[in-house]
Amino acid sequence: MACSAASTTLISSNPASSSSSSSLAKKSLSPVMLSSPRSVAVPKSISALANPFLSSRIPRSVAPSRASNSRRSSFSVKASSELPLVGNVAPNFEAEAVFDQEFINVKLSDYIGKKYVILFFYPLDFTFVCPTEITAFSDRHAEFEKLNTEVLGVSVDSVFSHLAWIQTDRKSGGLGDLKYPLISDVTKSISKSYDVLIPDQGIALRGLFIIDKEGVIQHSTINNLAIGRSVDETLRTLQALQYVQENPDEVCPAGWKPGEKSMKPDPKLSKEYFAAI
Repeated sequence: MACSAASTTLISSNPASSSSSSSLAKKSLSPVMLSSPRSVAVPKSISALANPFLSSRIPRSVAPSRASNSRRSSFSVKASSELPLVGNVAPNFEAEAVFDQEFINVKLSDYIGKKYVILFFYPLDFTFVCPTEITAFSDRHAEFEKLNTEVLGVSVDSVFSHLAWIQTDRKSGGLGDLKYPLISDVTKSISKSYDVLIPDQGIALRGLFIIDKEGVIQHSTINNLAIGRSVDETLRTLQALQYVQENPDEVCPAGWKPGEKSMKPDPKLSKEYFAAI
């Protein structure tokens, strides 16, 4: 697994495994009866996630149901909500966090009406891809501050684990001092509410959400465990969001950056943009 030292196999990842291995895999599943299921492919082992080419889709805050009899194991799941997160009010939360090597309390509602929020989830402390993302956001925190934006990191670890990791030198795989809070989601309730929790592993996917000053989720991206995120792209998307909110009669084309030409969302007026590229 790309972000956990644990490598316990939950379900056999070899479709040609022996019948005994297949039986063991089936016994490890807890059948759950779900109505109107929607099928998605779930990772068959933690170690398989170390390969970024093994893609998967994870259910929203649901438990696995009975595996199919096919050679490739699958789960049937039902989403916890019919509404997409993007375009809707961000689920509020209050939780303990570590900031400036102290324990603090963080409420998402404290930022409503005041700041934009970059809320990102990562799987576990003391892992591999995770510190590269966490420190990258910290090193460029000033750029988010200039855009009136706060960064909040979240994992299912305790505040004590967060503190120990922060107190570990970067050259030893630690974080060092950070310029934004790391939130503890030991109850996994925040991860569930943002639909990033992997139920059978108890950790979050690499979900990232941009929440505007009104508390509405305007952007989300979710990476599998082995794939780190880009601070550059997060900043660019945030800048595009702020631009269209300040200029509601315009939209931002692909790859738009501040200073570049925007577009009018109109069949005739949009031709001005296309003629200029």
